[in-house]
Amino acid sequence: MPVPAPLRRLGGWPLPAVLTWALAWGIFKLALGQGAQPGLALGLASALGVGLSLWGDTWWRRVLIAAGFPLSLALSLPTLGLADVPAWAWLVPLVLLLLVYPINAWRDAPLFPTPLQALDTLPDLAPLPAGAQILDAGCGLGHGLQALSRAYPLAQFHGVERSWPLRWVCAVRCPWARVRQGDIWHADWSAFDMVYLFQRPESMARAAQKAMAELRPGAWLISLEFQATTLQASSQYREVGGRMVWLYRAPLTAPPGE
Repeated sequence: MPVPAPLRRLGGWPLPAVLTWALAWGIFKLALGQGAQPGLALGLASALGVGLSLWGDTWWRRVLIAAGFPLSLALSLPTLGLADVPAWAWLVPLVLLLLVYPINAWRDAPLFPTPLQALDTLPDLAPLPAGAQILDAGCGLGHGLQALSRAYPLAQFHGVERSWPLRWVCAVRCPWARVRQGDIWHADWSAFDMVYLFQRPESMARAAQKAMAELRPGAWLISLEFQATTLQASSQYREVGGRMVWLYRAPLTAPPGE
């Protein structure tokens, strides 16, 4: 989730981290003031930190946002007189972080949100019939599905997301799409007329290989920002925000000379 525009104007990073830590401390103090047990107060504040970690635009920034409060609390315990925080409570921040960001998903893209208008030009270059099946592979919080729905209002939409909390949020935000938890690399792409990706450069070779093996003739692979250099692009354009949109149509081939 990108840092909101007002925060960017105030200086961007590390403001999201500082604000999150301050809010987490506020929730922690408030919970204690209402009579909550220290373990519960720690869990509530940590949940807030993990949720707001989506502001970070890299893995390390997300970890710093999420971990800042529990680490600062651990260093502050002697001065707060909270030696009775149960040992199990310190597992709460780690468990929450791993639920939102499973370790085996770290090699894929961080949470890259698709700008709502980024795919508006796509139907001009990749027309699809009504009822076409579109997959957002790695749908995160649903930004890509919303942009795809705006571009193809008559299509049928599907999303796959490894993190179950993100999958749940996506399903709530996009009730018109079929969103399931799963691994995009194990999902079968052969049933779709279009597969949309907003991955990372390191993932594109794997995505290209999977698309060559599974996409049926006439189906599209669409990548926002990152080019599949092992494939011959059918077309490309620069969206309003400045990112490139790369279009590949099956049967997919390697670029000339390769």
